[in-house]
Amino acid sequence: MSTADLPKILVVDDVRANLVGMRRLLAPVKAEIYEAHSGNEALALCLDHRFALILLDVQMPDMDGFEVASLLNNDPDTCDIPIVFVTAAYHDDINRLKGYTFGAVDYIAKPINDAVLLSKVTVFLDLHISKLRLKGALEELEKRNRQLEIEIEERRRVEKQIRHMATHDALTGLGNRILFVEHLTRARAQAQRHGREFALLYIDIDGFKQVNDRHGHGAGDKLLCAIANRLRGNLRQEDFAVRLSGDEFAVIMVDLTDGDAAHAQGQRLCEMLREPYIVSYNDQAYTVSVGASIGIALYPRHSTDENELIRLADTAMYEVKQQGKDGVRLAVARAAVQSA
Repeated sequence: MSTADLPKILVVDDVRANLVGMRRLLAPVKAEIYEAHSGNEALALCLDHRFALILLDVQMPDMDGFEVASLLNNDPDTCDIPIVFVTAAYHDDINRLKGYTFGAVDYIAKPINDAVLLSKVTVFLDLHISKLRLKGALEELEKRNRQLEIEIEERRRVEKQIRHMATHDALTGLGNRILFVEHLTRARAQAQRHGREFALLYIDIDGFKQVNDRHGHGAGDKLLCAIANRLRGNLRQEDFAVRLSGDEFAVIMVDLTDGDAAHAQGQRLCEMLREPYIVSYNDQAYTVSVGASIGIALYPRHSTDENELIRLADTAMYEVKQQGKDGVRLAVARAAVQSA
């Protein structure tokens, strides 16, 4: 163990001969010995050093051992340093209690028995080393805990990112088919629980292929992003839009009071998507126009089955296309078709 690693002991006595004697007695101890000739000098040394033990003479002029112990005990930086009083007086219980009150942890009587001194000093040094090891272990544990927290947070971030990538369309940022199915299932459960309606809107962009063919796929991608942004900006906060594939989108409208609200929203979306777009690509700007064919299926009016709702909304959307495109159509339930 290097000198820098040795524990430090402070011996406080106003008599130089006592300090010399104490140094001789402590020679076998693996510690760095510091000496103070007065209480003030002891306090000054405590500002610059962290002591494992203080051997403090009680009877000193100007400031006795009780005062020094009291000041050290009341200072947060030194209150945990064990103080052993070294004295030829105060052997009675009352004065011993007084010493303990001022912060002493033990007494050594003069004349000093070297075996007793070494035994007590060794115990306190072992305790100091154990405390340092425990402190080091706790600090290492705290450091490891912080590292684990960082690793857990990073793992959560990565998992969240992976989850987002798996459930969102990379081009437009809208939800993809996986997230669409999840939201559809959730909307059905909530509607069933609260006795409400929800609507599924299937949207196919009319004229998108012509834009793609005329201006290239890059311009087509820009157009799809612009369409997605318009959808985001024209839905209620509780509604949900996805890109299913290519130029097909879907919207789930929840907590509806009646189906007319869904039909009216479909018409608004048609008008909004019909407005011209300015698409910039390869340092060129194009003004393009497209339309939207929208089919709507309502829960529970048209069906209570998720797959059937999808089929009905998709069928209604294709019926709009067959009848001239750029419009909205409510689905017709299968039972209604059969009865007709």
